[in-house]
Amino acid sequence: MNKVVVRFADGRIIKGTTADFYPNKDTFHVSVDAAPAGDKPLEVSTHDLKAVFFVKEFEGNPEHGAGNEFDSSRPPAGRRIKVVFEDGEVLLGTTTGYQPKRPGFFVVPVDADSNNERCFVIAAATREVSFQ
Repeated sequence: MNKVVVRFADGRIIKGTTADFYPNKDTFHVSVDAAPAGDKPLEVSTHDLKAVFFVKEFEGNPEHGAGNEFDSSRPPAGRRIKVVFEDGEVLLGTTTGYQPKRPGFFVVPVDADSNNERCFVIAAATREVSFQ
């Protein structure tokens, strides 16, 4: 099971676990963290999303300031990428699978201490994608 924070294009957020997220599928299921025991998983359509964040913990560390620079002492795995979402949020990281015509792609955040292990970015929710 993967811990995820699902961010919708309209601003909604759900936190939970998933076992059936695949980047080439249009839907997946999330067992919502705060849901009562026995509730069915929620079916989520990727067409409604901004991104799926695969996280270490649901709460994260509010004291942690996100690193926004590449560490020159650590060579990146993949290409350095900057993603600007439609809502103005900026994500810096590396990717091995970005192709402009695909509906989405994975980014590993530049900040190794981030709560986010990786993020699946929905291409339709981006304003700009550039290699750094």
